[in-house]
Amino acid sequence: MTTAGTGPAAPTSLLVIAKEPLPGRVKTRLTPPFTPAEAAQLAEAALVDTLHTVLAAPARRRVLVLDGTAGAWLPSGIEVVPQSAGGLDERLAAAFGECTGPTLLIGMDTPQVTPGLLAPALEPGAWRDCDAWFGPAEDGGFWALGLAEPDPGLLRGVPMSTAATGAAQRDRLAAAGLRVRDLAWLRDVDTASDAEVVAAVAPRGRFAATLARLSRGTGDPGRFPGTGR
Repeated sequence: MTTAGTGPAAPTSLLVIAKEPLPGRVKTRLTPPFTPAEAAQLAEAALVDTLHTVLAAPARRRVLVLDGTAGAWLPSGIEVVPQSAGGLDERLAAAFGECTGPTLLIGMDTPQVTPGLLAPALEPGAWRDCDAWFGPAEDGGFWALGLAEPDPGLLRGVPMSTAATGAAQRDRLAAAGLRVRDLAWLRDVDTASDAEVVAAVAPRGRFAATLARLSRGTGDPGRFPGTGR
């Protein structure tokens, strides 16, 4: 924990944890109504939007913690490191374990994220009287977690992918005596309905354009009932 009244002086490292966008491996809850290949296209678009936000944000390091192999979708300026084995809690813990100094980790499920939404945890005074930043997700999880002093033990054993994951993770931080500040609530893209809502929030992004293209590409107007298209 940081000393009261002070905070780390070093700029923050910014991590994105993601899977390679391959059909059948990503965004499986989008299938149906989308095919596995279409779901992978949406996942790729979400990841690219997220990485461009990372590039536009101030950071000491910009790292993609990737399960898989980087492709042509990877923009320049992003360092790539492999994910560890194990459950999601272990993989998140390992990502933090490879870092020193203040670190903010986000996922690939919120392509509507902007530098402005990340700014509270990245600005010069972000870690003053603060040990952790927490970004709650509307589905009960979390989309961002920042630690002034990365400690893998703060994540290991937290139940992941449940409606109580966010509460459990935040409770873990509080139980460790950390001073926690919250980022904005965001909606993860898990279902077709989520995709429609998120695309409307960020209509100029690659994710929104991909969703619109896929929706236009079918002659069946009822194919995407969950999206209103």
